[in-house]
Amino acid sequence: MREIIHLITPGDHFSPSTGSAIPTVVHGLSRARAAGTPEPSVLVARGTYPDRYPSARAIEYEQAPAWPLERVAPRRVVDTALALLGMPRPVVRRTFRPAFAGQASWSPSVVFCHNAPQAIPLVDHRRHVPVLYAHNNLLRSYSRAESGRVLRHARFIVCVSRSLADEMKEHLPSSMHARVVVVHNGVDTGVFQRAPRRDDGRLLEVAFVGRMLREKGAGVVIDAFRRLDRHDLRLRIVGSDGFDSSAALTDFERELRRAAEPLGDRVQFTPFVPREQVVRILGESDIVVVPSTWREPFALTALEGMAAGAAVVASDIGGIPETVRGAGILVPPGDAAALAAALGDLAGDPDLLRRTAEACRARAVELDWSRAAGQLEQLVRSVD
Repeated sequence: MREIIHLITPGDHFSPSTGSAIPTVVHGLSRARAAGTPEPSVLVARGTYPDRYPSARAIEYEQAPAWPLERVAPRRVVDTALALLGMPRPVVRRTFRPAFAGQASWSPSVVFCHNAPQAIPLVDHRRHVPVLYAHNNLLRSYSRAESGRVLRHARFIVCVSRSLADEMKEHLPSSMHARVVVVHNGVDTGVFQRAPRRDDGRLLEVAFVGRMLREKGAGVVIDAFRRLDRHDLRLRIVGSDGFDSSAALTDFERELRRAAEPLGDRVQFTPFVPREQVVRILGESDIVVVPSTWREPFALTALEGMAAGAAVVASDIGGIPETVRGAGILVPPGDAAALAAALGDLAGDPDLLRRTAEACRARAVELDWSRAAGQLEQLVRSVD
């Protein structure tokens, strides 16, 4: 079996000190690998957080210097314009190039390029097997012809949900559709556990955990709470715009706090916290809400909330239904009234809350990381 090498976004931290989804996925897959399989490696830029996950060996490289003309001509604008002329996208590709400087010395490997289609042409396909690992729709600005050129040496295109796979296929030549495979994300059901509960008539804890971006739906949750007018529910909103708890509040974060003022101490805001605190918060929550208004390809938070034994209420959009699948409660995205009704039903019916939480935990067990790691290992074994 070939070795596995993961390429994460240059500058991202392979560390539990961040909430980045891609390092979380790589850690989960690496930690759950089968006994006797080679230790995976992760290409990590030098200078990123030193407290790295222990699940994979880090191969460090020097980051490419910053694009000198960023203020005059942003990278995406330049690359998209060149792509329309049928040319490569050199600016974004240069950010990945240093990661492959030492590839001649690597053992023949399968290289999973996470969210990095422009890294595929940089992999020496005569020695290694390049695979695109898609966590988002990476090809929205690509024509089918460009996708075919850039990804022609990609052995597989791994997508984290069927919903995302369908989106990606719309931008791929039909001849490449057979290369698209779905590997759902997983969760460590040994780490995420329900915390002990006290039967003392306390408030029910509702948690939203995610980045403070409008499309993540924190505003929808606050609107739902204002419609509910129930004093037996308390909402905890956890997250920041980025992964820095000390960063100044954005306009949107200030907007959320103003909207929550009429609710008083029924709403608590907590800035970004490291992964171990996320585990604790989800474990203490009775209900976890994932109210995204955009096409979330998977929504790890939904699965982690389910594993933690919470009843999950989530938007019926993108890959979220594949995650929840008959266990949690799905509501239309952006519909605060429907979300309020779902929360009210759970709060008003302890038996429904218990049954939903139990079903969510059972669904999470089905999607343990060992399942995803096993699917990935099958792909690796199939390349030779």
